[in-house]
Amino acid sequence: MVLDRALVLQMLHDAIGDDVDVFMVDLTVSDSVLPKVTVTLDGPLGLGIEECAKVSRRLARRIDEHYGEEAAYSLEVTSPGADQPLTDPRQYVRHVGRSLALKLADGTEKTGELLAATPEGVEIAEVVKVKTKKTTLPAAFYPFGDITEAKVVISFK
Repeated sequence: MVLDRALVLQMLHDAIGDDVDVFMVDLTVSDSVLPKVTVTLDGPLGLGIEECAKVSRRLARRIDEHYGEEAAYSLEVTSPGADQPLTDPRQYVRHVGRSLALKLADGTEKTGELLAATPEGVEIAEVVKVKTKKTTLPAAFYPFGDITEAKVVISFK
């Protein structure tokens, strides 16, 4: 059996419905003997297991209705872990005030406090080390089109 990714994507949008607290970050549908559907969801304030389970049940019901209940597949609905890169502009808002590590299209890397997130990009106060001193540079704006990877810097201090 082969699951059609475009069809599963439509089913996923139906399963999420009008819930503004949930959005899709990623969807993969493997092309193996036992197809695996992996959905990554997030929300403006993050997501709990309850929201993932609700979407999972709704999506499984839609897949079963379309492909038949005998269809063999595995379904995983999850939220991104702390070590996962930010891939959707809507994910940045809840991380304002935290430290972000950016990789830019020109090959440079910037690390600093996320001061603001807009639909167009992010404003970062970059922290640089000069010899043994850390210095915070004036805030700079980076459009999402220039960012190839962004991760929240986890600190255990």
